[in-house]
Amino acid sequence: MSTEPEILSVVEPPAETEHKALRVLGWFSVGMAVAGLGILVGYELRSRYKFNHRSPYDFYSNDKAQPANEFGVGI
Repeated sequence: MSTEPEILSVVEPPAETEHKALRVLGWFSVGMAVAGLGILVGYELRSRYKFNHRSPYDFYSNDKAQPANEFGVGI
């Protein structure tokens, strides 16, 4: 045995407020992840729905009269 006194330190468990804060932060993160996935899935479903419900007029939607000012100015 050594002649030096042993120093024992007591490790205290985390305070209750730290535990609650971490729990709130964890649930908030889970909620944000679920919301992000919901937005992504909703956008994909809507774009697929719109793609499948096109009319024949949608194929020619870019066939409009061009304004005269897009063709340049003659001198």
